[in-house]
Amino acid sequence: MAKVKFTSALKRFFPALSETSVNATNVHDVIIALEKKHPGLSGYLVDDAGQLRQHVNVFVKDSLIQDRIKLSDIVADEDEILIFQALSGG
Repeated sequence: MAKVKFTSALKRFFPALSETSVNATNVHDVIIALEKKHPGLSGYLVDDAGQLRQHVNVFVKDSLIQDRIKLSDIVADEDEILIFQALSGG
């Protein structure tokens, strides 16, 4: 199972959010699995079209994903995934 970690920005909206493991073959599957565990979370990560939101970054094995539209980047069982919601503003 892939291990998913989150930055603290998302924990503000989902206090129970913590490192978790999911069965997934790509980033899209990761988002679906996370939504099942934490209903409403996907709304902070992807838009209505299912594309990664502008201020969200996903890293798989320390590399920024390439496909922000279909989220097709491959995820293996031992991979570590970091979901990073960037803060914006002045």
